Amino acid sequence: MLRPGALASVVVVEPVRALLRHKLRTALSTLGIAIGVVALVLMVAVGEAGSRRAQAELEKLGDNLVWIEAGSRNVAGVRTGTHGTTSLTLEDEEAVEREVPRLKACSPQIDGSLQAIRGGRNWMTRWRGESPDYLAIRRWIVAEGAPFSADDVTRSASKVLLGETVRQQLFGALPAVGEVVRLSGQLFEVAGVLAPKGQSPDGRDQDDWILLPHTTAQARLRGRGPRYLDDIFCSARAADQVNAAIDEVIALMRQRHHIGPADEDDFNIRRPDEVLKAQRDASDAMARFLVAIAAISLLVGGIGIMNVMLAAVLQRTREIGLRLSVGATGALVLLQFLGEAVLLALAGATLGIAVSALGASAFGSLLEWEIAISARAVGVAVASSVCVGLVSGLQPAWRAARLDPIEALRHE
Repeated sequence: MLRPGALASVVVVEPVRALLRHKLRTALSTLGIAIGVVALVLMVAVGEAGSRRAQAELEKLGDNLVWIEAGSRNVAGVRTGTHGTTSLTLEDEEAVEREVPRLKACSPQIDGSLQAIRGGRNWMTRWRGESPDYLAIRRWIVAEGAPFSADDVTRSASKVLLGETVRQQLFGALPAVGEVVRLSGQLFEVAGVLAPKGQSPDGRDQDDWILLPHTTAQARLRGRGPRYLDDIFCSARAADQVNAAIDEVIALMRQRHHIGPADEDDFNIRRPDEVLKAQRDASDAMARFLVAIAAISLLVGGIGIMNVMLAAVLQRTREIGLRLSVGATGALVLLQFLGEAVLLALAGATLGIAVSALGASAFGSLLEWEIAISARAVGVAVASSVCVGLVSGLQPAWRAARLDPIEALRHE
């Protein structure tokens, strides 16, 4: 039985010496594996970044969002809008919040467009009348100042929260909290500024909004007329309760609105998260496809290693015969050639991972994503490279181990 030092010499030292004797051939084989590793690591990193981005967009939508919108989804082939549709009332919102136990919070919503004015600046934007629960439902944070309260809703306080886009357009670099803005000819105090959310999945600016108590919006912006809601935003208690909560909301709303079994709903439940989930699934499928392509690149690199090892066996036939004739066993010869194949693969993996780190930065700048090389991707790349090296080197190593010493020594 070989001592550990002798075994290390057979598996590591001798293979390194053999590979260094043919530097160009070794470099080309290493490059083949490196290309496959770069492709594999980057595709895994891009796929993970895409999944994180999609998950972040999902979280921006809201906390297990259930979105009830006024108006039927389709009436006689035509989609009706929310404005001018009086099918949702504040009593509906109160009933949904009270009678659907799978929902933990609800907020009525009315909205519209207006021109906001402050000093010599003005900006055309949209407003939303909400309850204080809206911020938690939509996962919206107040970055400066404070949100309006339930008491502000009760007394129809003239307070507003500005989205970041509106704040920049009206105040620039100046502080906004505590200042006064004019909306539809009326004065409102800026109670706070919302943290930026950026663009929505469909490209709309989610920061170009003004929020205020829905009672204030009804009385001062919408004016006299029917007191109806455009939407009701709710939050389910858990993600796995969203669909059940939607079923309960539909049943309750149909009962309250006296809708017959064969009649069309005069409301609809929007599920923007389903669109994002479909996009995420498509992104994940594409990432898996790209990883498969990258794996093929790694396989091609393995074929290169096999060709190199077969050539090495042919060139070193006399050397192998000499080793076998002085007492080396076939198993030791097998280990030596397998060691060479694995070392080639590991060298390629090391080079590939180093290049991948640079590639991740370039991809991140190009896609404007946060792309990082994960430990999982590195582990997969190294393990795959070792497997490719073992599989690629097995046949040449087996061929070398089975050589007849006498015939090998006669080889020219």
